[in-house]
Amino acid sequence: MLALGKLLELTLAGREPTEKIQLTRQGVRLHWLAEGALEVTPAPGEDAGLDLLLSAGLHGNETAPIELLDRLLHDIASGTLLPRARLLLLFGNPESIRRGERYVEQDINRLFSGRHEHTSGLEALRANELEHLAASFFGKPGRKRLHYDLHTSIRASKIELFALQPYATGREPNREELARLQAAGIEAVLLQKQPGITFSSYTYAHLQAEAFTLELGKAMPFGQNQALDLGRLERRLRQLIESREPPAVETDGLKLFGVAREVIKHSDEFRLHLPADVQNFSELSVGYLLAEDIAGTRWVVEEEGARIIFPNPRVRNGLRAGILIVPAAL
Repeated sequence: MLALGKLLELTLAGREPTEKIQLTRQGVRLHWLAEGALEVTPAPGEDAGLDLLLSAGLHGNETAPIELLDRLLHDIASGTLLPRARLLLLFGNPESIRRGERYVEQDINRLFSGRHEHTSGLEALRANELEHLAASFFGKPGRKRLHYDLHTSIRASKIELFALQPYATGREPNREELARLQAAGIEAVLLQKQPGITFSSYTYAHLQAEAFTLELGKAMPFGQNQALDLGRLERRLRQLIESREPPAVETDGLKLFGVAREVIKHSDEFRLHLPADVQNFSELSVGYLLAEDIAGTRWVVEEEGARIIFPNPRVRNGLRAGILIVPAAL
């Protein structure tokens, strides 16, 4: 196998490869662009017109997606997976991956769409670099653009595999992409209703890619993801890469949710009235006092069928401490 196929090993060791460009026996080109960043170009005459960005490890303790990308790249480098799509594979936050921690200084997935310009530090610099890498990759006209940003959740979830669809003015969810997600084993999609500052929000709103954040089970250390079944997703990604994907048209079984409200932590006085082990997609009854903060601020559940996702009272002041969601339809 080519040395560049060991991108994860290089990233974990903090090493830069001696050779930046290598070719497989079939003529597939691997190009090391930056730490944790590898571009894959199909062999001459084999390009089917898709630009596919796969990112993982924006949070360094979310290892199942990192291991998934590592398997795909190993097979590309060894010649057993033959890409007909251009690929950009990104391990998002190398230093936090090496430490096995969610982040080093601040949450990198809250620093996109220019937000990194208003702060400093390791993650701000990396968010800026990731934006430039994605913009360059998606800079070729007349091609299909797709971005999956792969994550795992801090906590367990009643719906284990789900996606977040970013929002952009003038764009609507693409039914074909939703059908593709369902075929890949995604059980639910949260349709966001305002611009975001995540990586997938950036590629969706600013680079006109179809883009999703995929939440794939609970965060576990390297080598401890055996209980998580990503088989359907991995098969679909391999089919996408090789341009042999069967049609996906059904979305009847896909659960759709919309954002009712975001719970924003304003101060150190913030209190979230949920058990510490509450799962994503837990249902909340009307009238439930969800959270309190300074100046008498209260979040009381008013929505029928409301559920909570991403509850986290330990975020920095000014950031989202949870999302109230409700069932939705296209």
